[in-house]
Amino acid sequence: MQSVSSMSSMDHLWLIICCAVVAFIPRFFPLLFFTKRQIPEWFNEWMRFVPVSLFTALVVKSVFVDSKYNIMTSGNLGMIISSILVGIIAYRTRSMTLSVIIGLASVMIFVLVLHI
Repeated sequence: MQSVSSMSSMDHLWLIICCAVVAFIPRFFPLLFFTKRQIPEWFNEWMRFVPVSLFTALVVKSVFVDSKYNIMTSGNLGMIISSILVGIIAYRTRSMTLSVIIGLASVMIFVLVLHI
């Protein structure tokens, strides 16, 4: 396998094309599948909880587990307050965009400005 520095411009182009195809396929086939079918109501109801589930999976690891996979119980109060705030926002609004914006702003305020 070549290192990145020894790759030619054409190799980089092929790498970008392959990455684009790999990123496109998982988005295209569900879209193709669901445009021709009626989506059941139970599925739509279930999908409403995806932002909360994604938030939980991403945040719990970054707030409570350090880089050596040890559980952290102190020293991250600002992150814990921010995660609780964003959890409430994500659950109430079901908006991933609003959750991310509130999360970034609250971490900036609590951790960088107030040093909590």
